[in-house]
Amino acid sequence: MARARPTRPRVLGFVLAGGRGDRLQPLTRERGKPAVPFGGKYRIVDFVLSNLVNSGIHAIYALVQYKSQSLIEHLRVGWRFSGLPDHFVIAVPPQMRWGETWYRGTADAVYQNLNLLRDFNPDIVAVYGADHIYRMDINQMLTFHLERDAQVTVAALPVPIEQASGFGIIDADLDGRIFGFDEKPASPRPMPQDPTRALSSMGNYIFNRDLLVETLIEDARRSTDHDFGRTIIPELVPYAGVFAYDFMTNDIPGTRPYEETGYWRDVGTIGAYWQAHMDLLGPTPPFDLDNPRWPILTAAFGGPAAHIIGGEIVDSLVGEGCRIEEATVRRSILGRGVKAGRGAVIEESIIMDHTLVGAGARLRRVIVDRYNIIADVDAIGFDPLRDAQRYQVDPSGVVVLPRGETRYTS
Repeated sequence: MARARPTRPRVLGFVLAGGRGDRLQPLTRERGKPAVPFGGKYRIVDFVLSNLVNSGIHAIYALVQYKSQSLIEHLRVGWRFSGLPDHFVIAVPPQMRWGETWYRGTADAVYQNLNLLRDFNPDIVAVYGADHIYRMDINQMLTFHLERDAQVTVAALPVPIEQASGFGIIDADLDGRIFGFDEKPASPRPMPQDPTRALSSMGNYIFNRDLLVETLIEDARRSTDHDFGRTIIPELVPYAGVFAYDFMTNDIPGTRPYEETGYWRDVGTIGAYWQAHMDLLGPTPPFDLDNPRWPILTAAFGGPAAHIIGGEIVDSLVGEGCRIEEATVRRSILGRGVKAGRGAVIEESIIMDHTLVGAGARLRRVIVDRYNIIADVDAIGFDPLRDAQRYQVDPSGVVVLPRGETRYTS
């Protein structure tokens, strides 16, 4: 007999948005990882916030830390609600309520803000990371949590065994109950039904409120990593009802048949970040941003529509306010307000907001951060030795230009 769907509880969201993103340098030189632009108009944090809001979770605290001003400004401008009760997205820097320290780990970040949790008085707390590109209906994970009378539910995804040492690895029975959890093991255990893959934690959790509060208070008294993956979840597994929710079963309205099932990317390196952008392109992209039934939300743009004056644009995303004047753009993503001069050629590149690409300039496999000016007839991405003298060249071969300073007006 099918189980009856429980009444929806009161849910509070905590988004862990304090990551440094050191492997994304120089894109994180002046901003934290969740604030890094993505997909021509978004920030990485927009994906988790959109998942929460589209799932009907409108009370959200974003716990920020490193170089957080860019993220705070983005949330202020792009994530304002209409004043309805319990509808908010609020950035929360370290408050140092329990000592003169920054957040010492993901669990400590929530612990330092238990006053916010108590004030809201939820039944359920959703603790989600802010560093990944994906769509997820959190209601389906919440239903799984309630039907199994779980105390903690961990979102889980199979990953290739050769990549599994970078994740928390889960052992679970057929009903999803976790009996083993090992954070970033040197020799990951494969799934019994598939020796080529291991079941990994996505770093997204649903907690019953009382258990979370008790656990965080106890953890704060001890010398631990104060981290959900390294400390909290492994210590709860032996005695609490901890379950794994299979993300591969998550069904998003409006998903196209050609999209990759369970698409989820950790864009923590330049190579992964570039490849995730390429996944947006083509007639059948693995991850299609065009889904009006599950939109990715972000700040509105106050400028004009894109203006294309001749040239050639092939398999690319072009943001609002762009001006393409007899230039060639192939398999690239252009942010808002990008200008490409006559004869410029941009191939397999990511050009962020308000960058000017001069006439005759050529770019191939280049990431250009915001507010840059590429000189006329300059060539980037064709000569590795020359590029390495001027810019950062990633091991993947992608050339990266840090954020510029010039805000041109013409």
